Amino acid sequence: MPDRTVLLKLWGVSLLWGGNYVASAYMLRDFSPIFLSFARLVVMSCFLISVALIHQSMRRPTRREWGLLLMAGITGTLINQLFYFTGLQESTAGNAALIIALSPIATTLLSRVFLKEAITGQKLAGTVVALIGVVCIVLYGGKQLGISHGDVYLLAAMLGMSVSLLFIRKLTTAMSSYEVTIYSTVIGTLLMSPAVAVEALSGDLHISHQVFTWVLLVCVAVIGQGLAGFWWNQGIASAGASMSAMFMNIPPFIAIIVSHFVLGDPILLAQLGGGVLILAGVAITNMRRRLPREPKAGLDVKGA
Repeated sequence: MPDRTVLLKLWGVSLLWGGNYVASAYMLRDFSPIFLSFARLVVMSCFLISVALIHQSMRRPTRREWGLLLMAGITGTLINQLFYFTGLQESTAGNAALIIALSPIATTLLSRVFLKEAITGQKLAGTVVALIGVVCIVLYGGKQLGISHGDVYLLAAMLGMSVSLLFIRKLTTAMSSYEVTIYSTVIGTLLMSPAVAVEALSGDLHISHQVFTWVLLVCVAVIGQGLAGFWWNQGIASAGASMSAMFMNIPPFIAIIVSHFVLGDPILLAQLGGGVLILAGVAITNMRRRLPREPKAGLDVKGA
């Protein structure tokens, strides 16, 4: 049984990550999406670099690892964050959380296509269930019937994250997840600089003049992303991946409830139903079959 402190941290991660969707949607009222994404990444990168300098535990990647880190930064930070904030501006925090929750399923399918990993009937069934849930959210979870541009962008953000996990999987065979997170985040932040320049030149850049909004941005970057990420890694190391993954079923519904009371977003039946289907699909996909116990010597297989 994992330490109670570890379980409390995992609960904290669930609450923080669920609240991040709502905080991001709130900040988009005062920030343009690309600048908000860039500003949050800059604060998070500074936090991660500070931690690395204090602990002095980083090593220089090899040439091959630099290439993989570049791809992880492009897909998991640049593409994911650009489409996430752009989509969130036209969708809801609840929809964003539920669509991003599809990432494990998408990673399973991408692993089959690009890494030639086997996909079992169980994983296929979980994928189908989860995809039905996404269809419910995309078609019926918006303000009007049909597919919204925001949900399409959020799907692109989710795919960017899923693709990055393939590169991260290769990187973590030789590097720690801590090192991969820092390098890929900083690389993605640097690559986003031109996008901010384009937003500024086009006249679409908006910056908040409210102190509270800036404080919220820093808190989301440092606590909601940086600190929560460290807690998540500690939880996996202590409680195991299976138990930790159970806590990831919580953020989507936290986002739906909090966004209802903070932002006034309605709680739609399609969101709840689609969310249940997505999380059920993820659970089915990651469910491990229990292996039959070996019979003890001298005893019948059926027992006494």
